[in-house]
Amino acid sequence: MPLPYFQFRDFPVGLEAQVQQAVQEAVAGKQYVLGPQVQAFEQEFASYLGAETAIGVGNGYDALVIALKGLGIGAGDEVVLPVHTFIATVNAVLQVGARPVLAEPNKYTYNLTAEMAAPHITPKTKAILAVHLYGQVCQMEELQQLAQTQSIKLLEDAAQAHGAKYKGRFAGSIGDAAAFSFYPTKNLGALGDAGAVVSSDAYVSAFAARYRNYGESRKYNSELVGVNSRLDELQAAVLRVKLRHLDALNLERQRLAQVYFQELQNTGDLILPHMAPDCAHVYHIFNIRTQHRDALQAWLQAQGIGTAIHYPVPVHLQPAYTFLGHKAGDFPVAEELARTSLSLPLFPGLTEAEQQRVVEAVKAFFRQ
Repeated sequence: MPLPYFQFRDFPVGLEAQVQQAVQEAVAGKQYVLGPQVQAFEQEFASYLGAETAIGVGNGYDALVIALKGLGIGAGDEVVLPVHTFIATVNAVLQVGARPVLAEPNKYTYNLTAEMAAPHITPKTKAILAVHLYGQVCQMEELQQLAQTQSIKLLEDAAQAHGAKYKGRFAGSIGDAAAFSFYPTKNLGALGDAGAVVSSDAYVSAFAARYRNYGESRKYNSELVGVNSRLDELQAAVLRVKLRHLDALNLERQRLAQVYFQELQNTGDLILPHMAPDCAHVYHIFNIRTQHRDALQAWLQAQGIGTAIHYPVPVHLQPAYTFLGHKAGDFPVAEELARTSLSLPLFPGLTEAEQQRVVEAVKAFFRQ
């Protein structure tokens, strides 16, 4: 039987029924836009993270854009961010009229560090955008110190790190603001697009609450030119249920990751995920690296095992971003990651037999 890279399963058992019941109850409530489910989820998610507020928006990309705007980032500003990231991170910076300044990630954790960001800071720099890649929190203390020293903002892209902690604090509660995506495959996923802006800055929170809803502070009273990017009431109901299970879902991801660590150590030239001190990992993605990536992926596919590549073309080599002026060779770490990275199946509900099938197939490849 084919084993997909990712599949939705009823884990913990009964979660699917709880989600369906929550949707039915939300429908029965007949308040479909910015109703009680959204308000409750916002309060519960902020409380979970230890942040002052969470403002539900339409998707993770909008969360980035709105957070940047709320932090005052706009035309002529520069934002330092990692070159190894999903394209939405870069698009959001461009959307607000700022210039993305790309920096190499750390070659071990693949996350942006203060050491890698510092050389790119100029008088035009207004923010650092730290992406908690694959589910591991960035080394935030050093990034905070750098941002404070330079009097610039620190924004977290926490789309892949729901529930991950750095020194006891949740990703998304550390910087000046954070953007979350609740895309269905995320650790905390809705049944469609959804996102949130999280901040303990009263101005950012108030801005996000208005901007997502046409700039209105109350109906027909627009205080600024806003957009329509509201968290859907039905998605909020789903997220409320899944939030109660987030820690259990993350524990299962971590358990599955430990199986891979134990079974795949010293296998061929595989490089397994590396964790920095104090940086927890919730394994939204279990990324391995090998110089034989394409052959390994083809081998696994031939045996019905799905994989993914995050991300096969670095931002600076994407056709849409030639105007940034970069060329092949400018970011060797990111280019190496693009050539060698492969993501193995890891999702709550993956069975022991299925995971062992992946393990044995990988080992068999390197025994050839």
